[in-house]
Amino acid sequence: MMTIRDAAASDAPAVAGMLARAFADDPAMSYIFPDPDRRATGLPRLFAQLFAQDRDGMRLVSGKADAATLWRRPGRPEAPLWSTAARAVPLLAALGPAVGRALRLSAAIAEHFPVEPFWYLHIAGVDPAQQGKGLGGASIRAGLARAAATGVPCYLETATEKNLGLYAALGFELVGDWRVPGGGPPFWSMRRAAARGS
Repeated sequence: MMTIRDAAASDAPAVAGMLARAFADDPAMSYIFPDPDRRATGLPRLFAQLFAQDRDGMRLVSGKADAATLWRRPGRPEAPLWSTAARAVPLLAALGPAVGRALRLSAAIAEHFPVEPFWYLHIAGVDPAQQGKGLGGASIRAGLARAAATGVPCYLETATEKNLGLYAALGFELVGDWRVPGGGPPFWSMRRAAARGS
């Protein structure tokens, strides 16, 4: 039986390392860090910062932290990087010379947020060695179950087209596609309606 639990602060290193492996070839992360060596060193530091930023939402992990979903609470969330990079020294250190691309990507993400309040599935990842075992779906479903109790819709964007089928199977509908300006990757925006009767 799969156990999905709330992440503790002590899970940060394991989650950051796992997400770095999961997103090593992700189009958005490859855009931010075009150099593979810089990406390998920058991603664990970046995900450690994003894990900390999402502490006020839902941070759900599998029992061994080999899958995780990071959710931002209902409202119109701040862009993942734009509003914090100017004042977050650790985040700037993680990004280094990639900060310009990260800010451009983050601004594009913010431009496509819905106007309604929503739960934001900010990050979902599974350790590559554990993929195909249902951990990703289980961790997303755990967050969706909690979100359903609030009567608020959910939203995500992905730069990985092959993820669309998984998200569709979990009740998300495609609401738009767009590209990061300046040669950035394409993205797909998806929304899951609020549970009826909430």
